[in-house]
Amino acid sequence: MKLLPSLVVATSLFAAGSALAHDEEALKAAPPGEPYVQVSEELPLPEFIPGLGTLFVDPQTLPAGPFLAYDHDGKLSATVYMTPLEELQNGTAYDELAIGSHTVSSVDIYYNAGHPGVEKPHAHVVLYHDVDAKGRLAE
Repeated sequence: MKLLPSLVVATSLFAAGSALAHDEEALKAAPPGEPYVQVSEELPLPEFIPGLGTLFVDPQTLPAGPFLAYDHDGKLSATVYMTPLEELQNGTAYDELAIGSHTVSSVDIYYNAGHPGVEKPHAHVVLYHDVDAKGRLAE
């Protein structure tokens, strides 16, 4: 059980370091501003993707992201990462990824066969920022 305390310390240090990486207040409402671009304006994808919402990403952080996911009212609801399975299998690590909000109520991880922007099979890692976020992004 020595791993658990180490994991807690590492997670705390990661969150503390990430807190300095961006202005969380500026990301709470869409659009988040530079360097983020709206994914649907750059790729042939709908403006609102059921289950993910309206996505914004800094093109320099592709393919992993973070993708900032906003609900229909423009509220930041989730941070999404898209990590190609082939790159993970080949040993690529995605370290110190930014987060949209430091509040996370739940996390989903699931397979995606590929889509415009991240064509290769990949895992979606979705950090929901409040208990109602998943529902708001679903429709």
